[in-house]
Amino acid sequence: MTDTAFRNDLGRRAFLKTAAATGLAAATMPLGSRIWAQSGKVLRVSSYADLDALDPGFYQNGYNVDVMNCIYSKLIRYTPGREWDWELEAAEEIEQVDDTHIRFKLKEGLMFTGGYGEMTAEDVKFSFERVLEHDSPVKSDWGPLNKVDVTGKYEGVIVLNEPFQPLWTITLPYGTGHIVSKKAVMEATGDGGNFGMTPPAFSGPYILQEWRPNQYVHLVRNPDWTGEAPGFDEIRILPMDDTKTAERAYEAGDLDYTEITLSSLADYRGNEPENTVIEEYPSLYYVWLGMNLDNPALQDENLRKAIQYAINSEQIIDAAYFGEAAPATGMIAPGLPGHRETPSVPVTGDLDKAREYLEAAGGPPSEPLTIDALNATVWKTMAEVIQAQLAQIGIQTQINVQDSGSFWTLGMESEGERWKDMQLVLNRFSMLPDPYYASSWFVSDQVGIWNWERFSNAEFDELHKLALSETDADTRAEMYRKMQDLMEATGAYKFITHEGSPVMYRQGLEPALRPDGRPLFIDFDGTV
Repeated sequence: MTDTAFRNDLGRRAFLKTAAATGLAAATMPLGSRIWAQSGKVLRVSSYADLDALDPGFYQNGYNVDVMNCIYSKLIRYTPGREWDWELEAAEEIEQVDDTHIRFKLKEGLMFTGGYGEMTAEDVKFSFERVLEHDSPVKSDWGPLNKVDVTGKYEGVIVLNEPFQPLWTITLPYGTGHIVSKKAVMEATGDGGNFGMTPPAFSGPYILQEWRPNQYVHLVRNPDWTGEAPGFDEIRILPMDDTKTAERAYEAGDLDYTEITLSSLADYRGNEPENTVIEEYPSLYYVWLGMNLDNPALQDENLRKAIQYAINSEQIIDAAYFGEAAPATGMIAPGLPGHRETPSVPVTGDLDKAREYLEAAGGPPSEPLTIDALNATVWKTMAEVIQAQLAQIGIQTQINVQDSGSFWTLGMESEGERWKDMQLVLNRFSMLPDPYYASSWFVSDQVGIWNWERFSNAEFDELHKLALSETDADTRAEMYRKMQDLMEATGAYKFITHEGSPVMYRQGLEPALRPDGRPLFIDFDGTV
């Protein structure tokens, strides 16, 4: 009998816990409870895509943040565990003075590499304000930031123009909350702008030793780090677009930790790899089929609605996830404010209604529509099911499989004219524990950036803005439900699933995960 374990101690319950943002956090809160690592320990993990941005002011996607968490510091960070909370990191103290002022005091002795000296409040001011000054594509993460007032070498006050509800759940503990060296960035860029994949200085427990595109990321201990030692001397992150590939690498002994697909979860039950622990977490991802509203073939709303109603999410989930996921009712997952219990378009679709809409559109397009999807088993399976479902009402499609580098620039105007040819696209975005992080990518300002459907609605934009400062929880939740209704009414969106987040790892490893199963590598410990 193998030494295995299988855990499923949460399930799909409401798991959001909003961190208290009032009062002074204790200066003695520890960075973690890791044991000091023995020399020579190497952690080998997978990532669902390769790095493409390591500047926290201009980052893209969660897999970049996974690495930035290791090489930079933030005022606060997410606490590993089954409920959402935060703890102090670079801050010794932090306090919400009122709705628009947050006072902080840095810990002394946090050093930047490369001889750039100690982290100060001036670095915090520079890091946060540059996101707005350089019109970053993720400037919405900072919402109504006005400025950061420096009141001492280690002290300052974050000043907002108006209340901003996601500050404690997204802004400070996630991507744009990372602090960079003002001196290092100014020397590297000249104007404080985007340094891309070449960090000029590090301040976290690890430094980036080497990055080989599409091969690996190699992190090693930061010799200038003065905090608690991380659990491993080195972390090697292998990018693998297809999670099935990561599973095979794990089974071959090449990985110590990886996400697994929901389809494999069913196979692993009772048949786990030797010396392996499997855990299940709910997911905040949202998967949907989007349609380019500016493509000539998709101009007719009736055609788009015919496509919406022809798609049966349950059939897609059965085929791509072996029934191990639940259908989505919108972007916002269960447990978060704004989750819809029932979508406007049934999750199982309605073929009769689809045919009615198609008749109103004058019949199917004369040429096959294209479906763009990532080159991974789950996405190809979903695309094939959708292809078969649309064929039932006479709409022919062609599937275009893309690698991650090609796929993630499909709808970006900055990458040329490809967005004009994009028609249907299977997409998945990551989420954080505030509904704002879902709606922010679909405002009008995001058209041609992350808003690939090119959806633009004044009411949606206004609701998104108002919800950021709305303090009544029920009113705020209703705003987000209305926003999803507006998206769905265009016919350009068919929500499919929030997936799930099962992971597996070696017995003896102590992984540190967020409540949605995403890894916090700097807190990993144990033996592998």
